[in-house]
Amino acid sequence: QVQLEESGGGSVQAGGSLRLSCAASGHNFNSYHGGWFRQAPGKEREFVAAITRSGSGSKSYVADSVKDRFTISRDNARNILYLQMTSLKPEDTARYYCASVNTPSGYYSSTYYNAEAYRNWGQGTQVTVSS
Repeated sequence: QVQLEESGGGSVQAGGSLRLSCAASGHNFNSYHGGWFRQAPGKEREFVAAITRSGSGSKSYVADSVKDRFTISRDNARNILYLQMTSLKPEDTARYYCASVNTPSGYYSSTYYNAEAYRNWGQGTQVTVSS
């Protein structure tokens, strides 16, 4: 059974940092692309960052709103997806979800930002940033 479990959320002050982790089990995570999305109350789920499957070098994508502040990475040996968040702002407050999918890389390169393109989802972890 495919499972994704996020951890690392919490409450921080503006300017602080957090590292989110997503532990994958029940599937060969190395062959899956991974993404992070977030959803604030009353808002739609939005793309944060994505990284392609491991292989001949993973490629990462980051939303403009978090560019230069957030970094996505993966530990293939431990089946973990990370989201390093720095210089956090109150507008980063949301529930953060990780997701995975094993579509062809060519297709993924044009769909990585679309939540509907992902097959597997975690339950999310809350991040609250106070000013």
